[in-house]
Amino acid sequence: METIIQPTNSARDFQMRTEDNITYFVCEPLGRAGFKNGFSTRMGGVSALPDQSLNLGFFNGDSRENVLENRRRFLYALGADDWPLVAGKQVHSADIRVVKTTSDTLKPSPDCDGVVTKHSGIFAGVFTADCTPVLIGDPVTGAFAAIHAGWRGTASRIVEKSIATLKGEFSVDSKNCIAAIGPAAGSCCYEVGQDVINQFHQTFDYADRLFSRHHGEHAYLDVVAANVRQLVDSGLEIENIHKSDLCTMCRTDLFFSYRMEKSNSAVGRLLSVIGRD
Repeated sequence: METIIQPTNSARDFQMRTEDNITYFVCEPLGRAGFKNGFSTRMGGVSALPDQSLNLGFFNGDSRENVLENRRRFLYALGADDWPLVAGKQVHSADIRVVKTTSDTLKPSPDCDGVVTKHSGIFAGVFTADCTPVLIGDPVTGAFAAIHAGWRGTASRIVEKSIATLKGEFSVDSKNCIAAIGPAAGSCCYEVGQDVINQFHQTFDYADRLFSRHHGEHAYLDVVAANVRQLVDSGLEIENIHKSDLCTMCRTDLFFSYRMEKSNSAVGRLLSVIGRD
C-alpha cells in the first residue's frame, strides 16, 4: 500500500537545549526564518509531578503559582520572558483564534485549538500531553500559527483550516511557510478504537494509510502523518515540513503523557510556542 509522503529532513532539525535547568527543543529551520520557537519537556520546573516538573498548563492537579513560575522559567529560557502568551481554552475543536492587535492579546481566551497572528512580540502557544503540536511560520509576511491537533482536531482538519485562516487574514502563500510538528503520541503507541477508525475513514480518502497493526476493533493511528498530509494538501513544500519523531508515550522521561500517566492523580501539560520580534 502506498504510504503518505513524509519529510526526510525531520528529527535532525530539532535541537535539544538546556538553559538554566530548563530542557526544551527548538526547530532550527523555524529559528533561522526569524521565528522564536520552543517545545517544552517535563524537566526543570517547580511542580510535584513528580518533583521539579515543568507543568505549563493550569489544572486542578497543580497550583497557579507553580504554573506561573514554570512558564516564567520556560519563556526566560527562550529569551522572551516579557512576551505575553496567547492561547485558547482547548476543547479538541477546529476553531481558530485570530489575533490582530495588542488589545486582542488581552481578551479572555476563547474556546479554540489554534491561534494565528502576525503580531510581533507575543507567543502563540498550545498545550499538549500526547496530542500533536504544529507550529507554522511564514517568513515573507511574518504571520504564524500554533495548532493543537489531537485526533478530534485532526479529523476536523484543524491544520487545513488554520492555513486557510492564515491565507484569508494575512495573505499568506503556503508555499513559503515552514512547519514544525513537535513531540506527540506516535503510531508506535497510539492505539484507538473503532469509533476513531470510522471517523477517519468517513473524513479522509487516504485513511487506510494512517492505521497499522489492526486487531479486532482496534488499530494504531499515525496522527503525525495525518497532519503532514494536511500541510502538504494545503500547499506546503515537503522540504519545509519538519517533525521531531519523538513519541511522548515512549519517552515519559522527557514528556508528559496523558495516556501513559492518566492512572495518576494528575498529568502535567507541555507547551509549544512560536513568535517573532
